[in-house]
Amino acid sequence: MIENGGKGMREKNLIMKIAWLYYVDNLTQQQIAEKLDISRMKVVKYLNQAKTDGVVQFRINRETKERVETEQALLDKYNLEDVFVVPSNEQGDLNDSIAKAAAQYIEEKSKPGDYINIGYGDTISKTVSHLIYAVEKPISLVSLSGGVSFYTSSIINGAHKKSFSSPTPNIYVIPAPLVASTKEVAEVMLNESSIKEILDMTKLASMSVVGIGAVCNTATIFKYKIVSNNDLVLLQMQGAVGDILSHFYDKDGNVIENGLNERLISSDISLLKDGKKIIGVAGGDDKLSAIHSALTGKLVNVLITDEDTATKLIDYK
Repeated sequence: MIENGGKGMREKNLIMKIAWLYYVDNLTQQQIAEKLDISRMKVVKYLNQAKTDGVVQFRINRETKERVETEQALLDKYNLEDVFVVPSNEQGDLNDSIAKAAAQYIEEKSKPGDYINIGYGDTISKTVSHLIYAVEKPISLVSLSGGVSFYTSSIINGAHKKSFSSPTPNIYVIPAPLVASTKEVAEVMLNESSIKEILDMTKLASMSVVGIGAVCNTATIFKYKIVSNNDLVLLQMQGAVGDILSHFYDKDGNVIENGLNERLISSDISLLKDGKKIIGVAGGDDKLSAIHSALTGKLVNVLITDEDTATKLIDYK
């Protein structure tokens, strides 16, 4: 478990949510267990913990009430399957904070033997590192795209912190760059057996974890010159507001077809829409339009973000 002030952020949030559902919404312990996909015994444990921690006194404290209401407002507005909102911290690393939350969410929701698809980008790279360190069950991570250098550093960082007493995930990485030099080179790579095998493995996953990128020069794909500034300008002219797996989409969440797509070594974004959990991990003012459009376009059905971003998304038009 990743710790933050003596208790994981995810555990704190779950205690607050359970207390709210039980004491304010008057749900039974069994109803809460089914709603949150956890055991009834865990509900009982966390209700007792809520009293011990002072979350439940004569009323649930204001911070708890506001956070739960924020999550519920996002669920209702975008018809999401789940939302996890973490405290905003202007002094800290926002991406790292959200990545820790994503790692805890995956650890909690996954089962032994599960395959977890992982996307591309800085926040997902941090998520992988934290997940390798935190996971306490045997799982497998499968990359949805090329770009092996991002995963390599994440794997090393997480493995260095790992206890030898807990299992290290099996990791399957596409042995290719994210973007090929030409359409023809991309076609050859995608037909390589080593790459096809991993892309086939992505269909076995119980959930997919993806970053949501902005269309600006500070985004990972542009900052590291993986895609040129000319492509950036062209994408902006075509109305692109964000990307998932380096597939760019417009304000309505529709994927924009262009020459870049033909050079990607990446899973097709449409393949993610299979009824499984598609977890978008992102936050920050520069990503507001990208996140909003990904949610309205149903490109993800679970969102992990921070309070400031969540509040702004609720009022976003």
